[in-house]
Amino acid sequence: MSEATPQRELPHPSTLLVRDLMTVGVLTCAPDTPLDDLARLMLEKHLEAVAVLEEGNAVGIVDQDDLVRAYTRQDVWSLKAEDIMQEEVPEVPPDVPILAAAQLMLDKGKRAVFMMHYSAGIGYPAGLLTYNHILRHLGARSAEEIRDLGIQAQRQSPLDAFIQRRDAARLARK
Repeated sequence: MSEATPQRELPHPSTLLVRDLMTVGVLTCAPDTPLDDLARLMLEKHLEAVAVLEEGNAVGIVDQDDLVRAYTRQDVWSLKAEDIMQEEVPEVPPDVPILAAAQLMLDKGKRAVFMMHYSAGIGYPAGLLTYNHILRHLGARSAEEIRDLGIQAQRQSPLDAFIQRRDAARLARK
């Protein structure tokens, strides 16, 4: 006799929108970021993709597949983000059903999609949805396990984040 499936307090995927699971705030890199620095950032922050920004504008992305492809090249240690980035930023609006976004990701072969914000002629990534977000929802046993996701998540204020980055940069220069 098999055990009954445990009741979940989580919403069913058919009722969720991208904004309910996305991460608000996207880590980025400059086009001239060396690949070893980019690999370290992605490992430390558990990222599947990073947006490449030039003068505040998203000009591409680098994902884990791009880094592994670069790893096979003879000149891997001299490569920068701009040398391997995908020039298209895969985009999905935050108010799209999560099931449609998941299917889009599968259809396009993208493990990460971005929610873009456009202002004054500049488009920059404001949110991110990855396979990891979807898997976390699938595997969660309670809402507590995914409370850091979505637009309702508690997060550091922009000012506090700036101060933290500034102070870390100051320490790094010493």
